[in-house]
Amino acid sequence: MLRYFKPVIFLACLIPLARLAWLGFHAGLGANPIEFITHSTGDWTLTFLLITLSISPLRKLTRQYWLIGLRRMLGLCAFFYGTLHLMTWLWLDKFFDVHEMLADIAKRRFITAGMTAFTLMIPLALTSTRWSIRKLGGKRWQILHRLIYASAAAGVIHYIWLVKADLRKPLEYASVLGVLLGYRVVAWIATRGAAAAKLEVSERVSPV
Repeated sequence: MLRYFKPVIFLACLIPLARLAWLGFHAGLGANPIEFITHSTGDWTLTFLLITLSISPLRKLTRQYWLIGLRRMLGLCAFFYGTLHLMTWLWLDKFFDVHEMLADIAKRRFITAGMTAFTLMIPLALTSTRWSIRKLGGKRWQILHRLIYASAAAGVIHYIWLVKADLRKPLEYASVLGVLLGYRVVAWIATRGAAAAKLEVSERVSPV
């Protein structure tokens, strides 16, 4: 099933970029094109991060185990749009002016949160290959890729601090992230409880 859905989903992941290109060529980016591109790429970065985090719960709840094969591609899409988001600021907004960028970072805390979110995605993107899993070992690789939780949280904080008035949209992202992280906490507690119960039963039935 994965081989049929994966190309379609990959093309769907490129629709936001195609839309930006279309709007750009047809003067549809509004009065402030840089701001439009910045917000659009930032929104899609967070969206793909949350979609990536939703794969494991969906796989377990629906028993559609093939979904796990989409997680790496969706995570890389989040990194791709995050890179576009950062490059919009570095290139189109600041023209790679280091002095102005440093002044902006010192003055605006939301930029620090955003840079943190992107920086945490870098090792995830670099170790997204099967070779990296073999090299690091499954357990260490899983521990490293838990950075996605911190990256998503930093991304949500970045958005909340950026918005000065209407917090509805960043709070929607925060709510979804809270549900996804809450599910993992509950699942972890349930797993620990089941393991403890199994150990207690085995101790009762084992001969002295």
